[in-house]
Amino acid sequence: MKNKHIVIAAGTGFLGSSLASYFSRHNHITILTRQLLPDTNRIRHVQWDAVHPGSWASCLEKADMLINLAGRSVNCRYTAANKALIMDSRVNATRALGAAIQQLKYPPALWINAGSATIYRHAEDRAMNEYNGEMVDDFSTQVCKQWEAAFDAYDLPHTRKIVLRIAIALGWQPGGAMHPYLRLAKCGLGGYQGHGRQMCSWVHITDVCRMVEWLYDNEQPSRVFNCAAPGPVPNKVFMQAVRQAVGAPFGLPAPTPLLKMGAALIGTETELVLKSRWVLPEKALRAGFAFRFPAIQEALSDIVAHLQLRSGHTDFVN
Repeated sequence: MKNKHIVIAAGTGFLGSSLASYFSRHNHITILTRQLLPDTNRIRHVQWDAVHPGSWASCLEKADMLINLAGRSVNCRYTAANKALIMDSRVNATRALGAAIQQLKYPPALWINAGSATIYRHAEDRAMNEYNGEMVDDFSTQVCKQWEAAFDAYDLPHTRKIVLRIAIALGWQPGGAMHPYLRLAKCGLGGYQGHGRQMCSWVHITDVCRMVEWLYDNEQPSRVFNCAAPGPVPNKVFMQAVRQAVGAPFGLPAPTPLLKMGAALIGTETELVLKSRWVLPEKALRAGFAFRFPAIQEALSDIVAHLQLRSGHTDFVN
């Protein structure tokens, strides 16, 4: 993919900045953001409120691809106020983009809307894919359903639309989920969480970028793709791999009661580590997508190598 115009809505976080870095090598990037940041050679920033169509919509004209990542972080307590923010931030941004595209003369060729692999139920009995995945009606699943319903509500005949249900993305860039895990392991606290049997679906950030590029290059007709590595592992195995990656000889486990107390203290929810997410990328595999990092051990080795290279020494986790 070269010389394309790619718009990333809410592109300043971990996922957005990673995608911008990946694609800006050969393409022109526009990032929709609430707070303006300095432009670079191939990346410009346009302000939007993520709620209403406005002057920002002009940057979508003739865009080759739109990637929407807008949504408040779920790393918080699920109070009524936070639940409303989590839901509204996703639904409102999607509606604003859909309404803006409807008014364009030359709309984006492809719109990829981020979704979440947590749309599937807690699963310790079998894997979930796009064909057989089961959903329940808890808060997290309801958020995902309404997020996708807002996306589906727009009939855009000149724009191909895809929902990308992304698992926990792992990378070396700031702001990602990997850094807290590595810090825990370096401090001797990298043991399993809960009973450790809950499945962990994950994906290397490089494969997120590669799948987005693949979806653009290959005009897949399917609306939904799971973006998760084909090698999900139990929490015990995941944490063991984290310890091995940083050379930690042991890790104290965190039983559920301790996790609940810790989550209350730091303002988060235990669901983020205790829900069993067993998700497979069946559609992408059937269509020929090849993951560069299908196994957790090689994915973590690559991430640690990048961190060591950036820091200039082996003690890279502060």
